Amino acid sequence: MTYIVLENCVRCKYTDCVEVCPVDCFYEGENMLVIHPDECIDCGVCEPECPAEAIVPDTEPGVEHWLEINTRYAKEWPNITRKKDALDDADEWNGKPDKEAMLSPNPGAGD
Repeated sequence: MTYIVLENCVRCKYTDCVEVCPVDCFYEGENMLVIHPDECIDCGVCEPECPAEAIVPDTEPGVEHWLEINTRYAKEWPNITRKKDALDDADEWNGKPDKEAMLSPNPGAGD
């Protein structure tokens, strides 16, 4: 099992989860974070820290697609280990459906 980041992170990119991760397995895209499934130790400390409730175990039903997204972009985006400010309009986007089309493949700044 691993934890993964879901669609609700898109256009929010809160980084509270990054700050508590003991193994630094988060990677930063332009408008979303992902978890590297091979680095995650399944501790679960990140899940309750996410204001967008966008982190779940990969054993949840229907998340296979997001596991693939996390796996792909964790290999392409830079590692992030410190909390940063969320996107300026994160609170406006939190909870809105159908944000996958807005997912940018561009990397974030990382640390």
